[in-house]
Amino acid sequence: MKVPFADLHAQYLELKEEIDTAIVSVIESAVFSGGPVVAQLEERIAADCGAQYGVAVASGTDALMLSLKACGIQPGDEVITTPFSFGATSEAIALLGATPVFVDIDGCSFNLNPEGIESAITSRTRALLPVDLYGQMADRSAFAAISERHGLRWVNDSAQAVGALQHGAPIAALGHATVLSFYCSKNLGAYGDGGMVLTSDPELAALLVSLRGHGTEHHKYHYERIGYCSRLDALQAAVLLAKLPRLQTWNDLRRRNAELYARLLSEFAAEFGIVLPREEPGNHHVFHQYTIQHPQREALREYLKQRGVATEIYYPWPLHQMPAYAGFNRAGAEFPAAERAARQVLSLPVHPELTEDQIAYVARCIREFHSRGAL
Repeated sequence: MKVPFADLHAQYLELKEEIDTAIVSVIESAVFSGGPVVAQLEERIAADCGAQYGVAVASGTDALMLSLKACGIQPGDEVITTPFSFGATSEAIALLGATPVFVDIDGCSFNLNPEGIESAITSRTRALLPVDLYGQMADRSAFAAISERHGLRWVNDSAQAVGALQHGAPIAALGHATVLSFYCSKNLGAYGDGGMVLTSDPELAALLVSLRGHGTEHHKYHYERIGYCSRLDALQAAVLLAKLPRLQTWNDLRRRNAELYARLLSEFAAEFGIVLPREEPGNHHVFHQYTIQHPQREALREYLKQRGVATEIYYPWPLHQMPAYAGFNRAGAEFPAAERAARQVLSLPVHPELTEDQIAYVARCIREFHSRGAL
């Protein structure tokens, strides 16, 4: 049996009529940059995610960088973040001339551990940048308290968590800004790149609009500040609007798939040292990834590949071990949870198009890997 890691073609076929109609409508309008389609997407995503404003940009990476820029991050500043994430998180900090300061993760949720933050704060610390990894929100109440106590700006990297909740509150209900990515493989993905910044601060929203458009404000040829070219294409917005009504259903299917994995794998996971993902109390996890931890990750992955099961590793190296960030590491800083995760994490297919038979097959293959003495 073949079990793909994602099936974007099947997703397209499900929505073919809506997507084709949306794309043709934009082409016929000849409004390809900005316009009513982008504005409608901004309004709907912001409302769904608990923010007053949405500012659509060209990518999730741009959304991170523009958020930090709008929050006043400058060269020499420090931003506390996680060492276990996609490189864009720390990249956005470094591209502004600031220093990413890594704090270790919680070994169960994979999210930035708030307990390590206070000792990492210095006179140069200006912001917090936690990540809602794999689709589960980081501890909003803890970050709110730290942000308020130390007067820090707070940006949530929610690129993997659109639709997630914490104690009933959506991803952008707290924080100065919340960042989304619409990369094609995300729970809500465009047909290319795209991103959005969510905020309830009108001044921050206006500044973000200016920054994405070359620093203009009242006239397109009058530059108030140094800005960027970071617009979301109307074609991508049209695709996202066509998909948006399905997001809740797709997230529910991801949760169903995760529950089925948990039921099947829990029968033998503890015996073989497999750690299953855990939904933290109060969280509504949307399972962008279903990520297990396995002591023999590489061997298991190769066995699953031979049996037709595609897997991915998010992420094989923690950021503090990357050559690009070697110069940012503080003397004596240790990140055992992030390093252990990088050695052991393995993401199984969890996309909405999976069948129960496919999930059962994946679980059966993992059991067979152990029953054949693979360890």
